[in-house]
Amino acid sequence: MKIAGSFVATLLLAFSTTCQLPSQTAVPQNWVGTWAASQQIPEPQNSQVPDDLRDATLRQIVHLSVGGPSLRIHLSNAFGTQPLHLTSVHIARPFSISAPQIDPSTDQPLKFSGNADVLIPAGAEYLSDPIDFPVAPLSSLAVSIHFDAPPSQQTGHPGSRATSYLVHGDTVSAADLTGAKKFDHWYQLSAIDVSAPPKAASIIALGDSITDGHGATTNGNDRWTDVLAAHLQSTSKTKEISVLNLGLGGNHMLMYGLGPSALARFDRDVLAQTGVRWVILLEGVNDLGDLTRLSDPPQADHNAFVQRLLASYEQVIVRAHAAHIKVYGATIPPYTGSDYYHPPASNEADRQAINQWIRTPGHFDAVIDFDKALADPIHPDRLAPQFDCGDHLHPSPAGYRLMGAMIPLSLFKQ
Repeated sequence: MKIAGSFVATLLLAFSTTCQLPSQTAVPQNWVGTWAASQQIPEPQNSQVPDDLRDATLRQIVHLSVGGPSLRIHLSNAFGTQPLHLTSVHIARPFSISAPQIDPSTDQPLKFSGNADVLIPAGAEYLSDPIDFPVAPLSSLAVSIHFDAPPSQQTGHPGSRATSYLVHGDTVSAADLTGAKKFDHWYQLSAIDVSAPPKAASIIALGDSITDGHGATTNGNDRWTDVLAAHLQSTSKTKEISVLNLGLGGNHMLMYGLGPSALARFDRDVLAQTGVRWVILLEGVNDLGDLTRLSDPPQADHNAFVQRLLASYEQVIVRAHAAHIKVYGATIPPYTGSDYYHPPASNEADRQAINQWIRTPGHFDAVIDFDKALADPIHPDRLAPQFDCGDHLHPSPAGYRLMGAMIPLSLFKQ
């Protein structure tokens, strides 16, 4: 028994000396998203010729919302059918939001589990290792990616409203990309996080082309979400709250449009984002418009459609609440006169019924009445002329300024 007891004591001593836990547990770093973009398969006219992405450097410039002393980026191969190999990814401060030049003294390589290259599995997203790289609120960041071979299927965001630059060769550190091919799309880049104080949080703007910014100024960063981000920076109480634009042109609630429906992309574009505490939902105009775009169905079809759309809103609310996320419902702005949808009276009645449901207490956690703000007082089924980009469907930059500025900051109390 003495031998056995001595043996056990020896084992316990060995365990205590070789497997001893640290006296203090390291405090985990807090992260919050500062920029994001919804991903889809780019339409043919918005895709790159595959050979253009062979041995090529792609430099993309994004506009951040909150700042922080360090960051990490999310790369996406969400729609790829094969692993995507990127040989190098660099970040730097751009000299301009509308040119490819960077400040070379700020150029830094990103690592992925300590490696310079990364192999992203098909259908997956990949986070870079954190890097000390201070960024200011409302500043811009250049992300340069080198492809050795083109993706099996491109993943991107066609409606960037920001110019990207592409050249052949590995020039991720180059101060300029002379002779670069230019286009207003993003590819394979889905989000950027910054380290932040514990109370930092993000707002998801989940929507269609009105949230994506159709009608905004290219390289102007004047979408309504940009205006809201700037408004949040105006007071110390909300300066740690970011805005992540997860708008997608042509998006629907109930069906696949130019990309996955809002319900189909909810997990990736809401629940998987970093630090989410609120969602602003502005969806439904494309569902409404498509119902009558080619012909006006019987009233029973209208009634059934309205109920289906409202049920889809309820799905967003229930799923967000399960994750302790508040959902603010935005009313659908008017679009009579639209050359694309040319809604009949029955369609306008559906919009009014849906907006009335959104405004009714007990559904959303709060209501943001974009319809009331943007409508022409004389013809409330139409956008006011000063807020109309010209297609009678999308707001103008002035309309977007109004939308972003009218949202009460009190909705985002910590």
